[in-house]
Amino acid sequence: MLMRSMFFCGLLLAGAQASAMTIYKSTDANGVVSYSDRPSKGAQVFTFRDRMVEHLERQVYLVISKKKGADSVYVRNDLYAPVEIELSFSGLQNVNGAPSRPIRRVMPARSSIRLALLTAANADRPLAYVPKFEYSLGDPSGAALAYQYPYPWRGGPFRLSQGNNGQYSHFGPKNRYAMDIAMPEGTPIIAARGGVVVKTENAQNGRGNDPAGNFVRVLHDDGTMGVYLHLKQGSVSVREGQRVSVGSPLALSGNTGNSSGPHLHFVVQRNTGLGLVSIPYQFKQPMGVLPNFALGKQ
Repeated sequence: MLMRSMFFCGLLLAGAQASAMTIYKSTDANGVVSYSDRPSKGAQVFTFRDRMVEHLERQVYLVISKKKGADSVYVRNDLYAPVEIELSFSGLQNVNGAPSRPIRRVMPARSSIRLALLTAANADRPLAYVPKFEYSLGDPSGAALAYQYPYPWRGGPFRLSQGNNGQYSHFGPKNRYAMDIAMPEGTPIIAARGGVVVKTENAQNGRGNDPAGNFVRVLHDDGTMGVYLHLKQGSVSVREGQRVSVGSPLALSGNTGNSSGPHLHFVVQRNTGLGLVSIPYQFKQPMGVLPNFALGKQ
C-alpha cells in the first residue's frame, strides 16, 4: 500500500502532460514492487480498479401489524430523503383487500404510510400471502436544474485520474458520469452544492466491507444527490439530517473501500424510476488529467 501511495503521489508531483500511459508493475527477487512506463520481463500491466457500488443500509422497510384477522401493511422511511417504493402481493390465500396491481408511490422523508389493509375472507382460517417490496432513494418527478459544481475540496491543484465512462469502474448506471480526482489523504472535502445530508459512513478502515469506503451523500433541492466517496476513517464531520451549504466541511479525503490509491470519487445521481443513475455534471473550472496509468483510455 505504501508503494502504491507513493506511486500516486509521484504522479501528482510530476504533473505529466501525456494523455495516455500504460504502467507496468513488477516484483523483483526480494519482493520489492516497482512501477514503470516501460515493460520488463515478467511485468504485468497495473490495472486501476475502483468499483463504486455504494451500499446503503436498509432504512426503508415493511411493518405489518396483525390484529383480529386483519393485517395492516405499512412502509416506514427512516431516511432524510424521499424514497420511491413499490409493493405487491403474491401467493394470496384467504385474503381480501390485496391490490390487483403493484402500489407505487413516493414517500416523504421520515414518514410512515399504510398501503394496504388485508382481511381474512374466512375468519376461521389464517391469511397467507407473500409481499414483494422494492424502493429507491429519491423522487423521480421533476427535472435536474442546470448547475456547475465548484471543486468539492480545498487545496490543489489536483488532476483527474478517471473520468466519465472510465473502463475501470465508471461504467453501469450508477457511476457512468463519476469523476475520480487523485489527491493526498487528508485533503479537506467540502460541499459542492447545498442540501441535506442523507447518509454517511465513517468507520471503515482500509478496504473494509463496503466498496464505497467512507462516504457522504447529500440531497440537493432539485432532487439530485451528490456523493463523496473513499473518505478518511473518522473524518466525516456532518450528521444525517444536517443541512449544508456550498463550502461546508464534510470530511477529509482518504483511500478507503475499493480504492487503488488516495483520491476522491465524486458522482451526482438521481432516481429515474425505482433506480439511481449517475447524471452528467461539470465543474466550474477546467481540470487537467493524470497520465492514464492502466491499459485503455480514460
